[in-house]
Amino acid sequence: MRNSGTGPGPITPDGSPVDFYSALRPYGEPAIVAQVTPPGGTVLELGAGVGRVTHPLVEQGFEVVAVDESAEMLARVSGARTVLGQVQDLCLDRRFDTVMLASQMANTVDDAVRRGFLATCARHVKPGGAVLLQWMPAEAHDRWHVGQGRQDGDVTITLTAVEEVSPGIFHATMSYTYGGDKVWTQSFSSRRFTDEELSAELAAEGLRFDRFLTRDRTWVRASLPD
Repeated sequence: MRNSGTGPGPITPDGSPVDFYSALRPYGEPAIVAQVTPPGGTVLELGAGVGRVTHPLVEQGFEVVAVDESAEMLARVSGARTVLGQVQDLCLDRRFDTVMLASQMANTVDDAVRRGFLATCARHVKPGGAVLLQWMPAEAHDRWHVGQGRQDGDVTITLTAVEEVSPGIFHATMSYTYGGDKVWTQSFSSRRFTDEELSAELAAEGLRFDRFLTRDRTWVRASLPD
């Protein structure tokens, strides 16, 4: 099953509705980046989207390079260098204090694409720097149920369908509303990993699992081996 999206305005190749993502605020990501990045340090944000996290990082004095495959998304980013292209193919001639791979891209179902994401992280982080991964732990997959979601002001996110289509592979559809009258859907697939499997995925691409950074274990710090 392919990722897809519906609703008003542009929709990116992975099904993300640009106008809806423009309405979202940060959910603690800038503080997580600041935990592991020196003041004024460099950040490579992979899958930056519309700059929801980019903008507060720039405001805090970080130098950010924002990468995304969607020109419509990157057109809404300001204050940072933008790079249009697929994350797995990225090869910049520099390394960064922190490389961030958010939006559960680490749970991508396609093995080659997912490992390409992690290889890009390893290729661009400085020795002693941090790779930040946002992922969905196994227990989070196990708790998925229709009707699950959250509301934040005018924004509502609701899980409307979920199915384990093969062992460890889930397909889900989210419904997004904004302002009471704008509605989008986004359908996507996600691979369930155990902690041990995640560590093995990182190691295969030259990275070392360091620790979880949040109580819900959805943010992981990894690094190059010593």
